[in-house]
Amino acid sequence: MAADNSTSRATPQGGILEGGNPSHYDPKNPIVIFIIQAGIIIILCRALHWPLSKIRQPRVIAEVIGGVVLGPSVMGRIPGFTDAIFPKASIPNLNLVANLGLILFLFLVGLETDLRFLFSNWRVAASVSAAGIILPFGFGCAVSYGLYHTFRNEPGTVDINFGTYLLFIGIAMAITAFPVLCRILTELKLLGTNVGVIVLSAGVGNDVVGWILLALCVAMVNAGSGITALWVLLVCVGYVLFLFYIFRPLFLRFLRKTGSLQKGPSQSVVALTLLIALASSFFTQVIGVHAIFGGFLIGLLCPHDGGFAIKLTEKIEDVVATLFLPLYFTLSGLQTNLGLLDSGTVWGYVIAVIAIAFVAKVSGGALASRLCGLLWRESFAIGVLMSCKGLVELIVLNIGLQANILSTRTFTMFVVMALVTTFATTPMTTVLYPKWYQIKVERWRRGEIDWNGNPIHSGSRDDSVAAAKEQLQTNTVRKLLVYLRLDGLSSICTLAALLGPSRLAQPPLPNIHPDKRLSQSMSPDPASEETAVTEIEEAPALRVHGVRLMELTDRDSSVMKVSEIDEYTLWDPVVNTFRAFGQWHDMSIMAGVSVVPEHSYADTVVGMAREESSDLLLIPWSETGTMSEHQSGLGINEASRFVNGPYTDFVSHVMNQSPSSVGVLIERSIYRHPSRRPLFAKRSISAMSVRSSVWNSAPAAARSHHIVLPFFGGDDDQFALRFVMQLAQNDQVTATLIHIDLAPSPQQVSDVDQSSHSDTTKDKASTQVSPAVQKCESDGIFFNAMKNSLTESLAARVVFHRVTAPKSGTDAVSLAVTAVKEEMAKIPQKAGNIVVVGRRNNRVDLAESSGGSQGEIGADASRVLGTVAQAMVRTENRIVGDVLVLQAGSGTAGVR
Repeated sequence: MAADNSTSRATPQGGILEGGNPSHYDPKNPIVIFIIQAGIIIILCRALHWPLSKIRQPRVIAEVIGGVVLGPSVMGRIPGFTDAIFPKASIPNLNLVANLGLILFLFLVGLETDLRFLFSNWRVAASVSAAGIILPFGFGCAVSYGLYHTFRNEPGTVDINFGTYLLFIGIAMAITAFPVLCRILTELKLLGTNVGVIVLSAGVGNDVVGWILLALCVAMVNAGSGITALWVLLVCVGYVLFLFYIFRPLFLRFLRKTGSLQKGPSQSVVALTLLIALASSFFTQVIGVHAIFGGFLIGLLCPHDGGFAIKLTEKIEDVVATLFLPLYFTLSGLQTNLGLLDSGTVWGYVIAVIAIAFVAKVSGGALASRLCGLLWRESFAIGVLMSCKGLVELIVLNIGLQANILSTRTFTMFVVMALVTTFATTPMTTVLYPKWYQIKVERWRRGEIDWNGNPIHSGSRDDSVAAAKEQLQTNTVRKLLVYLRLDGLSSICTLAALLGPSRLAQPPLPNIHPDKRLSQSMSPDPASEETAVTEIEEAPALRVHGVRLMELTDRDSSVMKVSEIDEYTLWDPVVNTFRAFGQWHDMSIMAGVSVVPEHSYADTVVGMAREESSDLLLIPWSETGTMSEHQSGLGINEASRFVNGPYTDFVSHVMNQSPSSVGVLIERSIYRHPSRRPLFAKRSISAMSVRSSVWNSAPAAARSHHIVLPFFGGDDDQFALRFVMQLAQNDQVTATLIHIDLAPSPQQVSDVDQSSHSDTTKDKASTQVSPAVQKCESDGIFFNAMKNSLTESLAARVVFHRVTAPKSGTDAVSLAVTAVKEEMAKIPQKAGNIVVVGRRNNRVDLAESSGGSQGEIGADASRVLGTVAQAMVRTENRIVGDVLVLQAGSGTAGVR
């Protein structure tokens, strides 16, 4: 009886406390070995991707290489490694989880595939896609003859007819990895070019046709006879028609009724959609087609209206990309054995497969693109991009291996081909289609230059240049580029409104009904003719272009935002707010969204300023001191706003690289931060017993604005003075311009004298006045000239006066801060007041602020803002209002 009890004992539950080995596979408790396997796979893949990402390689490269390292090619050669970490009994569990992730991933691929690209560019897309499929497919069929007769009798393969084998090899040669292609186009910033649009459109067509052919191939392999294969094909076609014409309209009606298209999918909608995808995968599997096609079809049918596809992708992409996909592609690597490539014949076929896959794909795409009118470089870049195989190729190969179409040796040969072609796509595209060539082609197509890069001069060129110079003399800023952020948006809009036309000075004429306007235009009355003439719109005095930057991450949803950037821009709240502001103020405003990596923010803004020939690039300073926009308003630590960090580096890079003038607007909230709320608040009867203290403050809206400029001298200060005079054209603006009269610092005088010593010795007759003193005198002349040029309308709102230091050792910055504070104290309304300062001047050295910039203002932030501005933004100087730091551009100033 005791023996019976001992043999029927339950499995020990103490684990390692009872001497159990966690690496030993227990079929009753497989989760332990699965966690070990998943942990090793994810850590290794992340470690491999870090160096590969520096050369812009997609993540699938690291995942497959990780599998090869863990497989029999490398780690599998260590005795006992495979049996301990990847025992054969545990592979089915790993494979089950990986295939579930594969179904979800193909669902995401369907979500990412926007058929609207195919329909909007169908002619070019059809030709490039067809050539990119037919040519590689033909060459693949040719090489399949040798592969079939050389490797068909290897272990692990089934006896299939040559037609099915030919179809599969042709598909493996012709298919393009659409998801990886989107990632490469986004990282190389090609989606907005002709090359990017054509590749994206052709990639969609190639992807859809490739999956259809693969479904046909799998149906032929799984069917026992030809009539069965025909039935499978007919059922599959009927299912697709049912999904498109019956299921999709019902699904769209359901999404509209639940509001999912407007506010995004709820948790219930996400659950229902995933259940539908799994049910579709179940159906395609049981009819003899692989389960991944069912998930792909449901993703393809999901609407892109209102960003639904993007929002749905955001809900599920992280767990698929971080857990499921590494498992699947590492399994591909585990089944890859480079040791089987052990003969000259095998390596000959490896080279032939790589050459055919690359040359045929590039040639087909390039020839079709050239026939569509593109340049040769553009055509070859399209061909190289279409040759990208990536993870889609590996999915096809795994299906072939599971169906016993491919042997392990043939599978390894094609995995090497997929790695080589995917790895070569990014560097070859960069060489064939560099940024300088893109700019050259764009300017050539606009007619600005000839093909050799020489400017094309029109007959009226001199007149247009003269007219442009006249306009720039009247208005300092006519083209304004604004970096749109949620924090600082109110101050940006306020400043743009002050630069724009004054509605009170020039009130718009009353509008007339179109029918009345038509009858007046037909009337012979000369007064009506005069009214019709005055209705002709004049060119806007100010053009504002707003750009909102969104970070491009490694998520698929981020890439989808780039590919659907036009529609995404329509429902971005910041862009819509800025557009509404422009319509209300009768301003010419364009606004858009650009999705780029965070390290490219500065280059993107500077590039747009250069392309738009902007007079002023306006950047708001972050409220948190970071690149992220703090939208909740909770937990903002203003003490860290001006510490050294990524936002300081961003602004510094923009100021150093921008050819146009740059303005940094620092918004200073007038609301006082209340003391922390007590832990136990007193309960009251009101339903609104707890609310923001802002409701108890005075309103911040102000129609009138007071602007103060402390003028030291130099190019930046002169530009700032002209800018303030332009703001003063608005009849709701008053301005005080304070000339801080100081002698130049001894250091500056000695530096300038030493640099000009050789020149003065050459010309004995030249003046003996120091150049630094000459600059100071020219600044005084400029200040007086602007004062004397005041018109009668401006004289009542603009005041010039001079502040002289009482003694030679007076701190110039403290003198300026005191003068500004005294001036602002005269204004009872604090909201909307602005202090404008030049970033650099010829009176105060930037080095003087380094000693006092410890603590609240970091050293880097102090150098970016300048000596005067870093003093104005301190907490004790909050009374000065918003601070605008201006730096003159290369075309505005002489020497900076």
